[in-house]
Amino acid sequence: MGAAMRRIHVGNALSAFGLGFTVPYLYVYVAQVRGLGAMTAGLVLAVFAVAALIVLPFAGRAIVRRGPLPVLLTALVTAAVGALSLGLASNATAVLLSAAALGAGQAVMQPALATMIVDCSSAETRSRAFATQFFLQNLGLGVGGLIGGHLVDATRASSFTLLFAIEAAMFLLLVVVMVTVRMPRSPRIEDAPAAAASAKGSWKQLLGNRAMVQLCVLGFVLFFACYGQFESGLSAYGVEAAGISTSALGTALAANTAMIVVAQFLVLRFVERRRRSRMIAVVGLIWAVAWIAAGYAGLGHGSQEMATAAFVSTYALFGLGEAMLSPTVAPLVADLAPRGMAGQYNSAFALVKQLALAVGPAVGGPMGASLHAPYIVTFLLFSLGITVLALRLGRRLTEAQDQPWRARSRVVTRGGAAEPVPAEA
Repeated sequence: MGAAMRRIHVGNALSAFGLGFTVPYLYVYVAQVRGLGAMTAGLVLAVFAVAALIVLPFAGRAIVRRGPLPVLLTALVTAAVGALSLGLASNATAVLLSAAALGAGQAVMQPALATMIVDCSSAETRSRAFATQFFLQNLGLGVGGLIGGHLVDATRASSFTLLFAIEAAMFLLLVVVMVTVRMPRSPRIEDAPAAAASAKGSWKQLLGNRAMVQLCVLGFVLFFACYGQFESGLSAYGVEAAGISTSALGTALAANTAMIVVAQFLVLRFVERRRRSRMIAVVGLIWAVAWIAAGYAGLGHGSQEMATAAFVSTYALFGLGEAMLSPTVAPLVADLAPRGMAGQYNSAFALVKQLALAVGPAVGGPMGASLHAPYIVTFLLFSLGITVLALRLGRRLTEAQDQPWRARSRVVTRGGAAEPVPAEA
C-alpha cells in the first residue's frame, strides 16, 4: 500500500467514525434535547437523504472536471460547518439547514474517496483496496457509535454540542490529512478527448452503457433488500413478530459488524479468484437464507431462545454477504467507467444507493411492523432477484470486467503488458 492509499484509508475510517459518532443520536437530540418534537426529528433524517439526492448528480461532474481531492476537501469543510452548526442550533430552521449541510458533505465524500481509491490502485490491487475501505468504514462506524454513546447525556444539551464539535474536528483533521495526499495524474476533461466527449452528455453516455445500467438496477435491489431494512423494517419485524428485546437487537447489530470484521479478509482471496457476477449471485442466495432464518424467528413456533438465535443469525448472514460484496461491486463500477469518468460512475452508483436507502425504510418499516409474512416473502423474493440480476449482468460483462485476475494471468503468460479494457457501451 502506497502512502497516498494509506492516507485515503485513514480518511475513510475518520469519515465513518464521524458518521457513527452522531447519526445514531440525532433523533434524541432534535426531538428531546432541543425539544423540537418527533416530526422535526423525522424531517432532519429525511433532509439527510434529500440533500444527498440533490448534490450527488453534480458531484460526479465536479470530480471529473476538478479531480476527486478538491471535491473531497470542499465536502469535508461543508460537513464540518454543518456538524458544528447542528450542535449549536436551537430552532427548527437552524437544525434543518445544518442537517442539509452535513448530509450533503457526507454524501459527496463517498464517491470522492472511491474515485481516489481507483486513481491510486491498479487492477491487481483494487479489490483488496475496496475490501480494506469497507472494513475500516465498519470499524469506524462501530467505534464512533460506541464512544459517542458514552459521551452523550440526554439531560445536558452541552454533551451533544461537544459531540458535534468533535465530529466537526474530525472532518477538519481529515482535511489536514488529505491535503498531504499526492494523487497520481488521472485524465481530466481538458486533456482526455474520450472523457471530454463523454462529459458533454455524461449522464446520457452513462445511461447508454447497458452494463452500468444493469449494475445500477442490481445495486438498488441490493441496498433496498439489505441496508435499507437494518434499522427499519427488519428491526420492527424482530420486535413485533419475534418478540426480540432491545438488547437482543443490539446483539444482532453487533453480530453483523463482527461478521464483517472477522470475515472480510478471509473471504477476500476466495472472491478475488471467482467471477464477480457469480459472487454477487451467491450473495443473493446467502441473503435468501438470512430471510428464511428471519421468517423462522417471527413466524415459527420455536422457543424465544431459538427465535433470538435465528434473528441474530439473520444479521450475521447479511454481514457475510456484505463482506463478499465489498471487493466485488465497487471495483466493478470502476472497471465499467471509461477513462477519466470514474468520478461520474461512482457518483451515479452512490445516488442509486441513496435512493434505495430512502425507499427501503419507507416500504419495509410499515410492512415489518404489521404485515409479517408478506414482509418476509417480499424480501426473500428480492434476494433471489439479486441472484437472477447478477447472472444476467454477467452475460454483458467482458472477461476483464468479470474475471480481471484471469485476463491479467493471460497477459503475463504471453509476456505482454496489461492494457485497460474500455467499458462496454
